[in-house]
Amino acid sequence: MLYFKPWKIALIIAFAVLSVAFALPNAFDSEQVDGWPDFLPKRQIVLGLDLQGGAHLLLQVERDSLVEDRIEALRDDVRRTLRTERIGYTGLGAQGETVQLRIRDLDRLDEAETLLTGLSVPINPLQLGGQAPDVAVDVATDGLARLTLTEDGIDARLAQAVEQSIEVIRRRIDQLGTTEPTIQREGQDRVLVQVPGLGDPQRLKDILGQTAALSFHLLSDEMSPQQAVQSRAPAGTRLLYSVDDPPIPYLVQSRALITGDQLADAQPGFDQQTQEAIVSFRFNTSGATTFGQATTENVGRPFAIVLDDEVISAPVIREPILGGSGQISGNFTPELANDLAILLRAGALPAELTIVEERTVGPGLGADSIAAGEIAGVIGAIGVLLFMGLSYGLFGLFANVALFVNISLIIAALSVLGATLTLPGIAGIVLTVGMAVDSNVLIFERIREEVRRGRKTIMAIDVGFREALRTILDANITTLIAAVILFQLGSGPVRGFAVTLAIGIVTTVFTAYTMTRLMIALWVKSRRPKALPI
Repeated sequence: MLYFKPWKIALIIAFAVLSVAFALPNAFDSEQVDGWPDFLPKRQIVLGLDLQGGAHLLLQVERDSLVEDRIEALRDDVRRTLRTERIGYTGLGAQGETVQLRIRDLDRLDEAETLLTGLSVPINPLQLGGQAPDVAVDVATDGLARLTLTEDGIDARLAQAVEQSIEVIRRRIDQLGTTEPTIQREGQDRVLVQVPGLGDPQRLKDILGQTAALSFHLLSDEMSPQQAVQSRAPAGTRLLYSVDDPPIPYLVQSRALITGDQLADAQPGFDQQTQEAIVSFRFNTSGATTFGQATTENVGRPFAIVLDDEVISAPVIREPILGGSGQISGNFTPELANDLAILLRAGALPAELTIVEERTVGPGLGADSIAAGEIAGVIGAIGVLLFMGLSYGLFGLFANVALFVNISLIIAALSVLGATLTLPGIAGIVLTVGMAVDSNVLIFERIREEVRRGRKTIMAIDVGFREALRTILDANITTLIAAVILFQLGSGPVRGFAVTLAIGIVTTVFTAYTMTRLMIALWVKSRRPKALPI
């Protein structure tokens, strides 16, 4: 077992050198590393929220907002469907999770019930194990009809909204230029967001707290906005206010000409004539066609650009807009225009999000943690080096070299993989160091036993490594299984601990067994000792 082919020796040494090279950038500042030649490794470990500071938000998808949106859509569908089929009704309204109306023509009650039942949407058959309606329809013989949202339907829409919110949040945060954010589901209706290194947590809240639902609506001429303020908006219209101070009321048609779902791009910029900050947008092919057709049919009419139920501007359609692009102006600052462009590019949230937990970790706390970790690491390393050197002499020195390579391998692997290092991750590395030292102790004690039994030098080393290998593998494989389970079932810092522990186990087996054995083999080959210095 002490014989290594030349190519194996070269491969092991090259692997050790490369590990040190890929770990080295972490010993320097990022600015210093940026100045290195391009052929050198430059990737550094991404520090987690607890090591470099940042923002921690726990967001909740508002169930009431989802229900309200679904009820509003259902009420519009009922109105449009019955009007299309010319079935008379009265008293259309909504209360809680129910839309209620009364069919006036009792002779067409069955037809009305069939139409209303058709408004129900089958909900997530994959998760619920089969199709089920999201609306329960009850039509009485006296014409009273109730359409009530089912709990399964609401739960399914809530689950979909959480998954869609995670994707939208991820796209928005990516636009901020941050690295390695943590965005994951928490429970049934919450989303955990951690952004390490973000220096402006308030901007993160502003970005995530806005639904960014963009839509274009024609202004209604059924009555003036002032009349709607004093009475109520006619059916099929909505009374919205502008973002001005004081806000200006607008009576808009409920049905949107087009929504922001069909946007292909949005960019901040400046108006060439007024030099005001604006947001230029461009629709995709389908959206451009729809927008061009809508503007062609409504030349001369004013329309409102609405963002989250607020009118940003209400220009008049002077001519058909056939190119599929336009611009939004609204007394923006350059930063607001940039944020709005980010929101439009990332898409609208499916429902309102509220912040239920907020924490900001300052970079000073992370720096203190790193400094404390460095001091503890130095003290621990010195203790280990002294212990191994005093206990096993030259073999202890070999073990220390292998331990150095082991730590370099872990750091290099974390850098290359782009993994995020957190305080629990550091704990995983420290635990790995202990296991590496323990593995070498097992090997060296086995060699000592063989020497006491009178075996010759090479035989004692050979048997010592062979017998200890089984114990080392047993201990590390069981720990690796535990790390895999932690990674699968855990989240956040627990996963970080599992990743560093799993990487450390693999590198420990390599360095404690192969690296140490190679160094001892080379020493035996060169010195041909009669007795072991152990």
